[in-house]
Amino acid sequence: MLRKTSNKSTPATPSPPSADWEVLPGGMLVQKRTIGAASATAPPPSIRIRVKHGLDFHEIYISPESTFGEVKKLLWGKTGIHPQEQRLLFKERDRDSPAYLDTAGVKDGSRMIVEEDLTARAKRLLEMRRAARAERAAKSLAAIAVAVDGPVSKVSEMEAAVRRGESVPEKEVAELIELLMAQLLRLDKISVEETDAKRQRGIQVRRVQRNVEKLDMIKLKSSHPMHSSVNTRKQQQRSPVVVTTKWEIFDPVATMPEWMEGACDLIATIK
Repeated sequence: MLRKTSNKSTPATPSPPSADWEVLPGGMLVQKRTIGAASATAPPPSIRIRVKHGLDFHEIYISPESTFGEVKKLLWGKTGIHPQEQRLLFKERDRDSPAYLDTAGVKDGSRMIVEEDLTARAKRLLEMRRAARAERAAKSLAAIAVAVDGPVSKVSEMEAAVRRGESVPEKEVAELIELLMAQLLRLDKISVEETDAKRQRGIQVRRVQRNVEKLDMIKLKSSHPMHSSVNTRKQQQRSPVVVTTKWEIFDPVATMPEWMEGACDLIATIK
């Protein structure tokens, strides 16, 4: 007996992925990821670039995947021009430092022109001077803060002594005031441009002024001896002042004696 053959075709089994592909845990087929040394591709060969500076020509060798900023760094050692002061021209266009060589079309044997940017040079010098002034101001403020710490601690000791009723020599108070005023003059001479430096100088100025005011109060209290308040209390005890809040209202006619009333009537009749 012949068996009836089925016309249904059996599904084809998927071929295993090649060595360049891998299957993720979710079943997605992606390109195989290489790890470690296998993933490192060989860097592109260096290219030779010829750069003109004035009447001189300089040759540099660099990767085509580098930036124009890296070219400027190499030219710094050859031309003596700081990278921030260079104008690097390629195909008659000024190229920015972050731009890549291969993207701009630089190839082996390409030529460039480097020039000194005087405007950028002046700007960089101004930035350097501003940074130097800011650094000097910061150092001066730090030195003044340390110099003020000593007198401030002595002012606190004097305040504590005055609260205990002890006397403070006026000479020491005057010396501390003179020291603090000298530091205040130093603060006035410091020129600051940055916001943080201005804030720090303002803090020190207020600190010095506040302690000078404290010394003025200490000097004022020390100029009046403590026994003056005791004498004042004794005088008040010797001559007390009695204050009454109840006042009596009386009628002078009602309190007059009878004989005086008669005399008053007789005088009125005679008139």
